[in-house]
Amino acid sequence: MYWSAMPKTKDYYEELGVSRAASQKEIQSAFRKLARTLHPDVNPGDKDAERRFKAISEANDVLSDPQKRKLYNRFGQDWQAAANAGVDPDQGPGPFGGRGGPRDRYRAADADTIEDLLGGFGGARGGFGDIFSSIFGSRGAAGEPTSLDYEGTIEVTLQECFRGTTRHVVMPDGKRLEVKVPAGVQDGTVLRVPGLRARVQIARDPLFERDGKDLRVPVLVPLATALLGGEVDVPTLRGTRVKLNVPRETQNGTRLRLRGLGLPDPKGGQAGDLYAEVKVRLPLPMDERTKRWAEGM
Repeated sequence: MYWSAMPKTKDYYEELGVSRAASQKEIQSAFRKLARTLHPDVNPGDKDAERRFKAISEANDVLSDPQKRKLYNRFGQDWQAAANAGVDPDQGPGPFGGRGGPRDRYRAADADTIEDLLGGFGGARGGFGDIFSSIFGSRGAAGEPTSLDYEGTIEVTLQECFRGTTRHVVMPDGKRLEVKVPAGVQDGTVLRVPGLRARVQIARDPLFERDGKDLRVPVLVPLATALLGGEVDVPTLRGTRVKLNVPRETQNGTRLRLRGLGLPDPKGGQAGDLYAEVKVRLPLPMDERTKRWAEGM
């Protein structure tokens, strides 16, 4: 587990259009509303929408996490440096002047970067070594670690979970380790390489929901198609769209299964399914013909 100073952050509240006093529910609601209009699947080829979608996703990642939000509220654009240096938002300013605990995130940096982050706390290299000891585990009398394994969290997106990915981690001794994240890995899985135990955390996706190996995705279906039957396009985690046959008289909220389009099985078994959740779209504004038809029902 190693860290580096991160680039300055933006105003996350402004990105989501909420006040600093907004509740978690209000933050989630604002994000979902924006995500529905800015998602790349809704705006294919629109670079500005893609940029905005990434920005609101980053803002939501911080503000929807109570611990990250507390650090952001306290340190603003320097919240990541505070988190990386081990500040505990519930127990005071941590290594900057009080109690605190390490945050188990992987970042690439060298010792001088961390020294700068700590601002010379406790002296020069001697103080740095003491802080390193508290972060990476207790040391024996000779100053050697009593445990050979470092622990932390690797965060991946649902798309990366679908395809599988690789993370490179720089250890305190400068060694670079490659951690392979298998396709279809479950949230919370602990991956082990010599000297490292990495717990996988899968970030929430604004469009797809996971249920084991299965996936769910909302699909807008015109009223006429729901009543008379027809085809609609369904996005997949592969980045493609597939045709879905909607039977006649399909009710709002119906789940239609697309076999084998869910997440792969990390053990090589059968892949999960993709369930399209029908969201019937009313023809608004209604023309006179539709209005007369509705009035005659």
